[in-house]
Amino acid sequence: MPTTWVVVADSAAARLFRAPSPTGPLEEFETYAHAEGRAHARDLVSDDQGRAFDSVGQGRHAMEPRVDPREQERIGFARMLAERMRSARSKGEVGRVFLVAPPEFLGHLRSNLDSETRRVVEGEFALNVVREKPEVIRARLPERLYSALGAR
Repeated sequence: MPTTWVVVADSAAARLFRAPSPTGPLEEFETYAHAEGRAHARDLVSDDQGRAFDSVGQGRHAMEPRVDPREQERIGFARMLAERMRSARSKGEVGRVFLVAPPEFLGHLRSNLDSETRRVVEGEFALNVVREKPEVIRARLPERLYSALGAR
């Protein structure tokens, strides 16, 4: 039967669990902290914004960043987690994945998964439970995480 992972994350932390049986407890095996995901934008930018001349006239104005620095940090963290799942899938370490994250971060995770890894995602849950105990997380998931046949 393929190994099942439950990836529980938000913009500042992630916890990886194994689910050795469809109805059993989760076993945590990896954690990630990403403090930048909760930082203020001013703490993530190294200096003042650049300045540009107006296309017409003599005025100058500050240039706005194209993407909010905090959002860029969140996307980068989701990309790192997606790469971890891709690597595990390609090495045969994982056969199915369940993603658990708040809706916005769940979208970042989903958009950073390659097509092969996306195929092993069996379920997605829009929950903010990364700081909960494993038994609380497990109680928020379906009673059976996957079929008893382990079909795939």
